[in-house]
Amino acid sequence: MIRILDEKEIRQLVSLDLSVVDAIETGFGELARGNALVPPIMMIPVPEKKGEVDIKSAYIKGIDQLAIKVASGFFENSRLGLPSQSGQMLVLSAETGFLQGVLLDNGYLTQVRTAAAGAVAAKYLAPQTADSVGVIGSGVQARFQMMALHLMRPFSTIHMFSLDADDLKDRYVGDMQQQLPDVTVVKAPSVEAVVRESSVVVTTTPARSGFLKADWLHPGQHITSMGSDTEEKQELEAEVLTRADLVVCDLKSQSVRLGELRSAVEQGLMPADAPVVELGAIVNKKAPGRTAEDQITVCDLTGVGVQDTMIAIKTLALAEKRDIGRVIS
Repeated sequence: MIRILDEKEIRQLVSLDLSVVDAIETGFGELARGNALVPPIMMIPVPEKKGEVDIKSAYIKGIDQLAIKVASGFFENSRLGLPSQSGQMLVLSAETGFLQGVLLDNGYLTQVRTAAAGAVAAKYLAPQTADSVGVIGSGVQARFQMMALHLMRPFSTIHMFSLDADDLKDRYVGDMQQQLPDVTVVKAPSVEAVVRESSVVVTTTPARSGFLKADWLHPGQHITSMGSDTEEKQELEAEVLTRADLVVCDLKSQSVRLGELRSAVEQGLMPADAPVVELGAIVNKKAPGRTAEDQITVCDLTGVGVQDTMIAIKTLALAEKRDIGRVIS
């Protein structure tokens, strides 16, 4: 029996809340325990359209299902009036390999699970008081990351900067004030202004060179970078990682290849075996997170298949419980 869900049905079942954050946190913990098998990401570039298609998956021992995700990011889609990201997930039995679920989420579950990872990072790395936060970007993930951060560290002000057109930035401001009515959203004049005014900053762009500079960091600050997930991308100046008191990533082998760690290693600023902590080790209390309010912390999130498996099986379980979706045999 195969259950098929469309985006509307999935949105009825799953939203960005603490239960989803807990599921993603559990996935990171299992990854750090060595209980997850995560194959390398397969990335298919479509450079003419500034696009890419990524395939991610993971098998977690002790869980009787696994997921395979096909996600697309085409960053000129706004010219067509379309979102930049889309995708779908397949849920398979880990006992037989047979298909059990098709989640036609159009990228929604990827947005939620990515934001949930940002929430896990904030839980362990952000300063306890974060009244003023910042985001670079004005897309869908820039919205989700701020909502996720608000779950962990309620704040009063968002400073945002984006290279997008003014109407897109204005739309972001309006959307976020609707989602978080007690929060003031300020359009900052530059990335530097965002960083200097914020205790937590999240970068959510497909940038190809480091635009966030080490000289702008200040004591007690936390940076989450989630835009770099291919060899060509970079959001943080490599010196940001050497300036930080604690550098954390979701999966070190992947971050060294695809994430912000790559540029620091390539420039000789950090060795490939640098003491970078995986987020799951902090979740499992095998390594400390933030230990002092004046620490500068950085988390490099490249997106790991355990996140997709955890949110996909959660979604399918909710659908089965509520008998939502179309079932075929």
